[in-house]
Amino acid sequence: MNWRPDRASKKAIYKQIAEYIESCISSGAFPPDSMLPSERTLAAELNVNRSTVVAAYEELQALGIVERKKGSGTRVSSSIWGISRKRIPNWGRYVEDGSFLPNLPLVQRIRSEALRTDFVNLASGELAPSLFPSEDFQQILAGMPFNEHLGYDHPHGNERLRDAIAAHVHEYRKISTDSNSILITSGAQQALHLIVQCLLKPGDAVAIEDPSYSYSLPLFQSAGLRTFLLPVDKNGANPDDLVELHKKHRIRMVFLNPYYQNPTGIVLSEARRKRFLELSSEYGIPLIEDDPYSLTAFDGNVHQTLKSMDENGNVLYISSLSKIVASGLRIGWIVGPEQVIQRLADAKQQIDFGHSIFPQWIAYQFLDSPTFSSHIAKLRQELKKQEYALSSSLNELLGSKVSFDSPQGGIHLWCKVNQPVDDYRLLEESLKKGVAFVPGSVLSSQSGAIRFTFGRGEEEVIREGIKRFASALESLE
Repeated sequence: MNWRPDRASKKAIYKQIAEYIESCISSGAFPPDSMLPSERTLAAELNVNRSTVVAAYEELQALGIVERKKGSGTRVSSSIWGISRKRIPNWGRYVEDGSFLPNLPLVQRIRSEALRTDFVNLASGELAPSLFPSEDFQQILAGMPFNEHLGYDHPHGNERLRDAIAAHVHEYRKISTDSNSILITSGAQQALHLIVQCLLKPGDAVAIEDPSYSYSLPLFQSAGLRTFLLPVDKNGANPDDLVELHKKHRIRMVFLNPYYQNPTGIVLSEARRKRFLELSSEYGIPLIEDDPYSLTAFDGNVHQTLKSMDENGNVLYISSLSKIVASGLRIGWIVGPEQVIQRLADAKQQIDFGHSIFPQWIAYQFLDSPTFSSHIAKLRQELKKQEYALSSSLNELLGSKVSFDSPQGGIHLWCKVNQPVDDYRLLEESLKKGVAFVPGSVLSSQSGAIRFTFGRGEEEVIREGIKRFASALESLE
């Protein structure tokens, strides 16, 4: 046997051995009912522990490929091909080998645990049901003389919705655009996926903020991109860091979340916004402006967007209704040059043949109604109350044990624990106490911080959540 396992591979050696033997069985090198090498013999030949071979054989046995009998050894199953030569696919291998990477196990765990009814969910980045404009939607649906075309819509999305979004971003974000430069997406998440998949190629270098929501997304790794970090301070990401990164790595794209950033709640300063635009023009690097939160400014003063300052078409602007209206609508959009929008629209058509007409119709009606502005005003007021419930509870219950800056908008608060703490142990203890949050290490290259989301909880629920968290932290001291 000339084959040897690759010890530099991330794949477990026992899995490599199992796959190799399965390939030999498939090729006929080990025919049905033939004996396989003994565990001790194969371990010596491959220079691995016997337990590694045992694990490989047990995996093959679980797939029905081999039969094992104590004292008799391991042989290829005599009925492996059956009468009709049918076999069970190795679904475990397919699950592991796909190019689209899964979420981090920790992220999956948080999401599953937080669904429990007895949980205080300070992890999920969405609004509380009480903040949804449910009554407005009921009125829209009640007065719905629906005569829309129910076939496939325009590849860019419903034209009336795109017109409404063009008017919306002009009024609230000072962005001048038209429907031809807008693509409707299934939330901002799909917008990011389309940009990464369509405009970049494996090996390209991109810059993301640290900490940031993008840090937690496997989509960059799935696309084979190299990610480099822009550290975030009290004024946001520093454009000077981009200069150094570009010299070393030739950055192809920069991803920014400039307003009430996820997770820090920081606003990118105007001076830095201008400098990023200057560098974008100097180097020819596109800026991806992800703006889900700017309208949530507690004082009602919406910061000037990068796209509204963009004179050369260097910015792709992403936003959605998920964080300001309802996440379940799945209405997001991209604003950019027409040739880019056309390319992304073509890809979206290949994936889902365009967005459902029903949520588009509701979104168009709501954006075009006079109640939208009153909804935003109420949303700001309620989010401010919920943020105060969170920050005041942290101060009252934890005091000097934690430090944070209260955000002036958005739905997240970035809290640093002022003592050495294991993120995972703290999360485990908190889950036992019935409260969920996102550990800083999921969103950052640094540990010892926590993202609390205050958008989803009522004030008393938030206070109860911090009480449980304080108890969990105390138990680790």
